[in-house]
Amino acid sequence: MVGLWRWRRNPLRRGTDLAEAWVALTAVLLLALAAPAVGWLGGKRVDAALRETVRVQHEQRHRTSALVVSSTPRRALTAFDAESATEQNMGLRVVATWRAPDGTARGGTVPTSLRTPHAGDTFTIWADGQGRYVRAPMNAEAGRAHAVLAGLGFATLAAGLVEGARRLIVWRLVQRRYRRLDRAWAAAGPDWGRTGAGS
Repeated sequence: MVGLWRWRRNPLRRGTDLAEAWVALTAVLLLALAAPAVGWLGGKRVDAALRETVRVQHEQRHRTSALVVSSTPRRALTAFDAESATEQNMGLRVVATWRAPDGTARGGTVPTSLRTPHAGDTFTIWADGQGRYVRAPMNAEAGRAHAVLAGLGFATLAAGLVEGARRLIVWRLVQRRYRRLDRAWAAAGPDWGRTGAGS
């Protein structure tokens, strides 16, 4: 609002003042309208891609029951799983057997959610189409959260680009203003101290 004076008719108003005011107005409109639109469109695209990822992962990964054969105790560590947006116990690993979707027996060392696993205990794991252990598929809530964050990132990036462009244009206008002032000053030329200048 401070820059509105640049639109008033004034004999001291320079062309660069008016151009700077138009640049500021354009930047405000882009920040208010274009940046949120870019964020919304980017978030929608990411959301559609993540929905497809969730669908494919749920088709390709199958929940199955695993049987503990023996435990390999380790200090329990928890890690955040970005795909499912949950904490998973990554420290306790056991040797287990399970069935692949085609019914064949599979086995290996896998992490377990059991606090104190013993031989014969059962727990749930996820396996791919060949029966290999895989992480749980991404859930829809995690996909939505990732899409919202991506949309905010796109909006922030668009706003940063608009503000950067505005600052660059204003800097160029100020440089042009200084060059004109230097030329005008050189043409008028200060005459103090010169012999015969009359001062």
